[in-house]
Amino acid sequence: MEVRSRVVVITGASAGIGAALARKLASEGARLVLAARREPELKEVAEEALELGAEGALPFAVDVTQRNQVLDLRDGALAEFGQIDVWVNNAGRGITRSVLDLTDDDVDDMIAINVKSAVYGMQAAVPHFIERGEGHLINVSSFLARVPIASFRSAYSAAKAALNSLTANLRMDLRAYPGIRVSLIMPGVVTTDFARNVRGEVRPPMNAGAPGAGPMIAQSADEVAERIVDVIQNPVAELYTNPASAEIARRYYADVAAFEGNTPRPGAVADTARQNKDAEQRV
Repeated sequence: MEVRSRVVVITGASAGIGAALARKLASEGARLVLAARREPELKEVAEEALELGAEGALPFAVDVTQRNQVLDLRDGALAEFGQIDVWVNNAGRGITRSVLDLTDDDVDDMIAINVKSAVYGMQAAVPHFIERGEGHLINVSSFLARVPIASFRSAYSAAKAALNSLTANLRMDLRAYPGIRVSLIMPGVVTTDFARNVRGEVRPPMNAGAPGAGPMIAQSADEVAERIVDVIQNPVAELYTNPASAEIARRYYADVAAFEGNTPRPGAVADTARQNKDAEQRV
């Protein structure tokens, strides 16, 4: 799918991966609908996108945890551009809380932001795709949905695991519609403000590693955005944005007990965290 002139809806577009993706797509001449709660920041991203070459950039202030607002987002995109070609569910929020310390509000918040918002996006976009006979749904998840290398992310990782399963089931449901593609994107450690905006304690970033694999190299939001653009142009079912992630996941599922027994606890990587204290990493 050529990016130029395609209409792309991006949630969580006011910063981080969403904003980086907007800039990348803008330089390719896409038409963008940018959604987030923070309207001033969103308008800045839209203005930058137009300067970079976007054929259109509509900022749309929305709380994606509210179904009616997500439906309004879809309707606003259709009113502005007449169609939607790609819908990217990118909004998300992390947590710093161990499983035994989770509250009801913690779990509800993680599910609302990381799961229900994506469900609303899928249910808003896919019927339009079915009507058109084509479209591309992209859900941005996390490597933590596959491998528990940061247990303090607990309910965030669980929510993203649920998103992974929902994405796979949607893809199965849409087998009768070959023109509709469904992709799952799993970033690893990413240098964004994600860690500052988590629910609970704001911890220094962690450079998590896995047995025999060494530390995971952090990616920039721009690098992740480039991988997502590649998926828009050449759709795949799933993608780890960090090339090292697939091998770590393979080792984990090959022997879960051995991997978990050797995975360092958060305190074991404190020295590495202090060395990287100026980075903000999305895991």
